[in-house]
Amino acid sequence: MAFEGAPVAVETRPRPAWADRLAVFDLETTGIDVETSRVVTANISLLDAAGEPVRRRDWLADPGVPIPEQATAVHGITTAHARAEGRPAAEVVAEIVTELRRALDDGYALVVYNAPYDLSLLHHESLRHGVLPLVAPFPVIDPLVIDKQLDRYRKGKRTLEASSAHYGVTLTDAHDAGADAIAAGRVAQAIASAFPAELDLDLVQLHAAQHAWHDAQCDSFEDYMRRVRDPQFTARRGWPEVPPRP
Repeated sequence: MAFEGAPVAVETRPRPAWADRLAVFDLETTGIDVETSRVVTANISLLDAAGEPVRRRDWLADPGVPIPEQATAVHGITTAHARAEGRPAAEVVAEIVTELRRALDDGYALVVYNAPYDLSLLHHESLRHGVLPLVAPFPVIDPLVIDKQLDRYRKGKRTLEASSAHYGVTLTDAHDAGADAIAAGRVAQAIASAFPAELDLDLVQLHAAQHAWHDAQCDSFEDYMRRVRDPQFTARRGWPEVPPRP
């Protein structure tokens, strides 16, 4: 029997299990075009259930091309720095692919914020340097896609910095590959804690759901752009990788 004034028991659902064991990945590059830009720095880390790195690898590459001033202004790496201290791009790209493949083979889910950018760029870099690329990487967790789906009416930017602030994740060195990768993993864990029922999916289901959510988000963006700016605008689709241009 419940007595008047007694506290009401509230059922809480635990965070989905996939959030307890994550690999995280981020690139800093020479530009924004996934087909032509080159890797400058990279990080892959493995996070435990508390979001703490249990393994971390960082890379600095000599991309083999000048780093534009606009890119340096973002991540701080100059052409001179990359040439003096970076390793050959082909070696770096091969090691990144090997490390990602190992993490996926070990059963980690791979967190990449705005996955189509980093994974597509890495795919083109692999082909450029004669490295066997990742093929249909799985499972991928993209906090950007998930956040836009589950909190779709929140106003403001959806950058990693903005999402970190919203979910209470500290990001002290934005656009450092390691800081960004780890923050993205912690944002994924925070979203899983905020929406445990909606994300109570296995990794096969979650990967497929993100693919569908990303398509719907592209539809919405395309409709908006056609209404307000360009009637012929076409969103570039593809998740977690963008297909090559025809």
